[in-house]
Amino acid sequence: MTQKVIIFDFDGTIADTVDALVSIANRLALEFGYIQITPDQLALLRNFTSREIIKYSGISLFKIPFLLKKVKGELKHKIREFKPIPGISAALMELQNEGYRLGIITSNSEDNVTDFLKNNELDQLFDFIYSGVTIFGKTTIINNVLRQKQLKTQEVIYVGDETRDIEASKKANIKVIAVTWGFNSPEALAKQNPDFLINQPTELLEAIKKC
Repeated sequence: MTQKVIIFDFDGTIADTVDALVSIANRLALEFGYIQITPDQLALLRNFTSREIIKYSGISLFKIPFLLKKVKGELKHKIREFKPIPGISAALMELQNEGYRLGIITSNSEDNVTDFLKNNELDQLFDFIYSGVTIFGKTTIINNVLRQKQLKTQEVIYVGDETRDIEASKKANIKVIAVTWGFNSPEALAKQNPDFLINQPTELLEAIKKC
């Protein structure tokens, strides 16, 4: 039997960073020329795709790479404060014990992710961390990882908390499990028709076995 490789998104899927990201985004709003996010607007944005969020915010596409770089720098100063999503550590350990290979694809920096994993004693669980930035989707990044790691599409399952994770996985022809504990709402995720939609980390192993 071929060993399955489970690739995880980082922010919002493994690390509980969504509130911090919103706070940082609001602090940088004036500098980068987009609207701040009120709690009511955040509830609305959770139902939006990445493209819809960018359009709603009014930010220039040209400024996004610079904004992402600044956000990663801000996160670096706070990385020791962040904790894993409740229950995710046990779920990751269970997956490793079951013989799955684990990896991370993230738009966060590799240093931030590595520091977080070490601080929370999760660094021995992952075979690889791949950091890359695209504005709308992760398809190119996923395909790069598949090629570099010589992985077949049927061997890989992606786990993420945003609509763009589902969209990218489908374009890359890999199975995708969407999780409701991150940024996008369950309703927004369901509209994208992931292979599985789960509400708790304890559901991960069962969903992966059915993929």
